[in-house]
Amino acid sequence: MTTLTQANITVANPWALVPPLGNLDAYITAANRLPMLTLEQEQEFARKLRDENDLEAAGKLVLSHLRLVVSVSRQYLGYGLPHADLIQEGNVGLMKAVKRFDPDQGVRLVSYALHWIKAEIHEYILKNWRMVKVATTKAQRKLFFNLRSLKQGFKADASLEADTHRETLSEHEIDAVAQKLNVKREEVIEMEMRMAGGDTLLDPAPNDEGDEAFGPISYLTDVNHEPTAMIAAHQRDVLASDGIATALASLDDRSRRIVEERWLKVDDNGSGGMTLHELAAEYGVSAERIRQIEVAAMKKMKAALIEYA
Repeated sequence: MTTLTQANITVANPWALVPPLGNLDAYITAANRLPMLTLEQEQEFARKLRDENDLEAAGKLVLSHLRLVVSVSRQYLGYGLPHADLIQEGNVGLMKAVKRFDPDQGVRLVSYALHWIKAEIHEYILKNWRMVKVATTKAQRKLFFNLRSLKQGFKADASLEADTHRETLSEHEIDAVAQKLNVKREEVIEMEMRMAGGDTLLDPAPNDEGDEAFGPISYLTDVNHEPTAMIAAHQRDVLASDGIATALASLDDRSRRIVEERWLKVDDNGSGGMTLHELAAEYGVSAERIRQIEVAAMKKMKAALIEYA
């Protein structure tokens, strides 16, 4: 029987936890239920894969990061491609990342794998972009192929009457196509516009600046929901709340009050707490002494924050 715990992952068949294909919601639910690996577990499995070619360890690394692929793939849902296909391509990138991951580089797999996951999804979008934009449904594909042949017939008739280089359909021809194919004239106009439009180069155009070049591919994703940015924002929030509280607790009462008055107090008018001279008068020391205590306290808090992080 397949067993799974938070402390450790023991899977006879690593893929047994993934439901049968055909039910995307069940797959996503199962992927999100899989526990994430600790740093120690991740490094242990990565070294087993690198040094011993342990495929079971590779499976555990892949399983624990399936939720990452699901999250990244959601950023590309606006391009007319099936979510399941985007996840599949992302999983290919994840497996490539696991194969090439070096645990001794000091980088977590989640950060390393993002590049490979996005690269595979980008490649998939680039290969299917033109086809998707021109015809996405069976009816549109039928209209696409029939419209091309009908336009060739209109051009042949026009060449018999007059020498013309007109590329677009006339109002009469649009009505004729709509009637013949039993579709709305608006659908004929839309399909003709799609067929007339050229391909868009998504990759950055080459220029003298090299890495400074940008292209539409750079703006495919919604950066507000990029996993690494969300993780970094969460870490900042934790440091700003629990981290600061922990750092303050490491100070003595006088140092903590000085820091709070100098840096953390904000009244209704938006001004801060007490000045150096006001604190000096209260404690019966010089303003320079208060400044020295403040500097020492800030250094101690910085060390506590680094340890907390």
